[in-house]
Amino acid sequence: MSAPGKSSRRFAARPRKVDAWISAGDGKPPAPPSRSANTARLTIDVTPELRKRIKLAALQRGLTLADLLRAMLAEAFPDEDQGSAP
Repeated sequence: MSAPGKSSRRFAARPRKVDAWISAGDGKPPAPPSRSANTARLTIDVTPELRKRIKLAALQRGLTLADLLRAMLAEAFPDEDQGSAP
């Protein structure tokens, strides 16, 4: 038991080995979509190495993996109303 007045909560330390941290995953259930309540889930299979690279890229940009992939997909497949070049 902790002493009175002292909290047992601690801040998480920055991971020393980023690759191991990325490989481990966070073990939490996925967060609800950040863009809109009107979304659809898309599941794809990627190699563990590709997952590491994407997750690291998202981390370096300060984004979630899902937000990074949404932005990439939106750029690759623009809304037809916006008039895209072939």
